[in-house]
Amino acid sequence: MSATTRLGRLVVTVLGTVFGVLVGLFLFQVLPDTGFGTVEVLLTLATALAFAVVSGRFARNAFPAYNVAEVAVEGPITRDGGGSLVSSPVGATADEIVEQIDRADDDGAVDALLVKLNTPGGEVVPSDDIRLAAERFEGPTVAYTNDLCASGGYWIASGCDELWARDGTLVGSIGVRMGNLNLKEFGDRVGIDYNELTAGEYKNAGSPFEEFTEDDREYLQDLVDSWYDEFVDVVAEGRGLEDELVRETEARVYLGEEASELGLVDDLGTSDDVEARVETLLGEPVTVEEFRPHRRLRARAMLGATRVAYAAGAGVASVVGGDDGVELRL
Repeated sequence: MSATTRLGRLVVTVLGTVFGVLVGLFLFQVLPDTGFGTVEVLLTLATALAFAVVSGRFARNAFPAYNVAEVAVEGPITRDGGGSLVSSPVGATADEIVEQIDRADDDGAVDALLVKLNTPGGEVVPSDDIRLAAERFEGPTVAYTNDLCASGGYWIASGCDELWARDGTLVGSIGVRMGNLNLKEFGDRVGIDYNELTAGEYKNAGSPFEEFTEDDREYLQDLVDSWYDEFVDVVAEGRGLEDELVRETEARVYLGEEASELGLVDDLGTSDDVEARVETLLGEPVTVEEFRPHRRLRARAMLGATRVAYAAGAGVASVVGGDDGVELRL
């Protein structure tokens, strides 16, 4: 914290406290004109304390001690956070992450942005929304990952000025996947009759209750290929790589050192090394403030309930399935 920041906070807090004392004296001595006994002294001190707390909060907002904002993208990337009894809820939704980045951009104290990426990827458009938010941030934007930056996570990193990783980090998976679960044969076997009315030849393409035809496969593969072409273009332009090199990765993931050699990451290091890099970019010491999503009480309660439900389900599954608690998912 700079000397100017400390002095500014002190002056605002002291002035607020003095004003609180004056208000207390006016309310509990001058106005009632009943003397100044023990009760009046306590009320005046309580008023001064209240003003000191309020002015202290105002001082912290008026003279922030940070100059770098950090926003975390952790877990699967979705629009609404997802999560159920069989899948862990996401900590922050794509819209919340965009809101955090935009809030950091509007904060006059923030000169640079850190984007912490530990994610296997997720939905296409939500990932692109976060990338665009990072791209329009006015100032240096440095992404870093400790564990996993794959697929949609790498899509987001392409909107940042730099990407850092660790030696053991998995980076890459520049590809697109679309799944299809077909239950028609199972439904025929058990006697389930599913009726669906559609308009348009390909409206029910990929439906789990309809036969998956070659025409359906070709139509859906064209969609996947289009998304993949866009992914390659985003990575090539954002990371300054050749299209051919991006395609040659064939959606593989690489450990940090190899990813660095290929140009998929800019450098290797810890979070301390990343902060040192930001200090170099800004030319001054940095203090990082973690920006968190603004949630209403009901939203926080719903997320907490979902997490409890998931934890309970995961606990039962570990007992029934003999889960030893160690797994690697990509």
